[in-house]
Parts: sequence; structure tokens; C-alpha cells
Amino acid sequence: MRGAVTGLSLALSWLTVAPVRGPQDIGRPEGRRAIAAAPVVGALLGAVAAGLLWLLLRGDLGPALAGLLVVGALAVLTRGMHVDGLADTADGLGCYGPPERAREVMRSGGAGPFGVAALVVAIGVQAVALGTLGADGAWFAVVTAVAAGRVAVVFACRRGIPASSTTGFGALVADSQPLWTALSWGLVLTVASAWAVPDRLWQGPVVIVTALVAAALLVRHCVRRFDGINGDVLGAATEFTVAATAVGFLLGG
Repeated sequence: MRGAVTGLSLALSWLTVAPVRGPQDIGRPEGRRAIAAAPVVGALLGAVAAGLLWLLLRGDLGPALAGLLVVGALAVLTRGMHVDGLADTADGLGCYGPPERAREVMRSGGAGPFGVAALVVAIGVQAVALGTLGADGAWFAVVTAVAAGRVAVVFACRRGIPASSTTGFGALVADSQPLWTALSWGLVLTVASAWAVPDRLWQGPVVIVTALVAAALLVRHCVRRFDGINGDVLGAATEFTVAATAVGFLLGG
């Protein structure tokens, strides 16, 4: 129980701006617990996003503008780490050369053309999709979409997926999650998602499974390109999954 509390506090301090103090000594055991608790943080962020979206729509803002403000708020609440990771990953995937060159591009600090394009598309898709879900009153779908991004991180850190470097965030969390942990969170999210599209109970689970599989394929490609994963890849998996899930919930509506 104490380990779970420690993992959640570290996950909150790592993944959000919440004034929560994690353990002073952080190694792989602590990193493993924090990643296992990431979906809980995702659900909390999703609840905040849904609440803020409700307030903005009640203030007669258009769905697209309200969604954009919510996506911006999520970026602030997560210190911009995930969107930064998405941009760096896109630039790394878009460059020529061996894995060492790709990782160098990712560490450069700036956003190249691939990174900028990825940010524009991801932020735009999330803003419109979340805003539309809010306008339709699909609040649970908003929470589920944001949480799904953090479940994708658990899958990305499952056993057998190496870190691209012996230092940094990836070295703490890569290859740390037993498959049963990832599958357990995936099952919880899949079952819960049946209420994301209440009039079509099958759609939510299909969307979740499809989005998580697509995110896993993205991570697999990154592993081949970068010789492993790092924090940027985890951020890219998060943002991709949120966007894909939100759009999936809208299909057929």
C-alpha cells in the first residue's frame, strides 16, 4: 500500500504541476511504481479537462475555442512535457541518419518542421474533438480520452522495450512494467469506455483497443528508429492516443 501511495505521489510530481512531493531517492523501483500509477493521474487530468470544458461552454464559447483552451490548460498542467516530446519525436523520426543522429536531433531543444507540423495537427485535432465531445455532453468520453493517453504510456514501458540511453527519464522507466499491469489497465479502460458512447456501447471499447494498438505500433517504430524509448517517445504516445481516442468517440455521431 505504501508503495502504491509513493508511486502515485511520484507520478503526480513527474507528470503534473501539482505541488506533490515524491520520494527523495528515485531509482527504477520508484519509476516502475510511478508509471503504473500514470493512468490514475490521467483520469484526474481528464476530470479537470471535462470540468474546465463545461465551464467554458457554459460561458457560450464555441466548441473549437473551448477545446483549444482546454488543450492549452492540459499542456500547462503537464509542464508541456508531452507536447514537447511529440515535437521532438516527430523531428527525430523525420531526420536522416543512424539512431545516434536521430537522438541528437531530439535533444537539440528546438522544433523543426516535422515537430511543428505534428504539434499543429495534434493540438488542432484534440481541440476540435474534445470541444465537440463537450458540446455533445459526452463528459465521460473527455475523461476517458485523456486517461487513455496515460494507459498508452504503461504499454510503452512494458517489459522487453529498452531505453534508448542509459541516462535520463527513459532509463528509469523503460522495460519496467509487467505485461499484466499494462493489460490490467487496458482492460479497465476498455470496460469503462463502454459508457463513453452510451448509445453505442460497443464503440468505446473498439476505439480504445484500436488506439492502444496504434500507439503500440508507433512506439515499436520509435524503438527501431531510436534503439529504444525515451521520455519524448512517451510524450508522443500520450498525445497521439488522446487525439485518436477523442476522434474515435465521435465517429458515427
